[in-house]
Amino acid sequence: MNYDASLLGYFLHASLVVQCVMGILIGASIFSWAYILQRTMYLKYVNKSATRFEKAFWSGEELSKLYGERNHHKTSLQGIEAIFHAGFKEFQRFRKQTGASLGIVMDNTKRAMRAAQMREQDKLELQLPFLAIVGSTSPYVGLFGTVWGIMQAFRALANVQQATISMVAPGIAEALIATALGLFAAIPAVIAYNRFVTDINRLINRFTAFEEEFTNILMRQSQQTQVKLEVVE
Repeated sequence: MNYDASLLGYFLHASLVVQCVMGILIGASIFSWAYILQRTMYLKYVNKSATRFEKAFWSGEELSKLYGERNHHKTSLQGIEAIFHAGFKEFQRFRKQTGASLGIVMDNTKRAMRAAQMREQDKLELQLPFLAIVGSTSPYVGLFGTVWGIMQAFRALANVQQATISMVAPGIAEALIATALGLFAAIPAVIAYNRFVTDINRLINRFTAFEEEFTNILMRQSQQTQVKLEVVE
């Protein structure tokens, strides 16, 4: 008896349940790789954008000019640029209010930047839950398909007078393909998830450090402005 030992042949000869399991795992693997590529490109873009903005920020350019340049395309700002825009916008708005103390102005500026950072963090972690689910559940889904396929293979032997290895091997091979597909889907998802978590944590630390430095700069500028006003008076 000739038997197609290709992956397609195993899929076509498998039972309906095992075919469904294989289809789910193949679909999960395809979506995982699509998300992995998308997240990789997005994180690279955010890193490059942060480096480019920090270079302009520390070049000594006026903060109001930096804010004005980014205010024209504020809906497309990402990462540190979005945090800077939110913080400086809140700083200007409260500083114009008469009677607002420096402490109130800085507290509201910090809150605005923290809110912007949380929004940016949500964008960075957009597809991580899916990768975590695929990485943790795919081996068990594949194992379920394997167990079911082996059960069907041995059940078919009950109606045979004399069993041979050639009768059992194809059914077991079909079942084991499900486990292989589960591992094929899970391993890249787990590796990518851990890599993305590390990269995102590094970016969040970078955002937090920028917020502290930006807050100190705004504090110094505000204090210098107050001293000049007092001297003039």
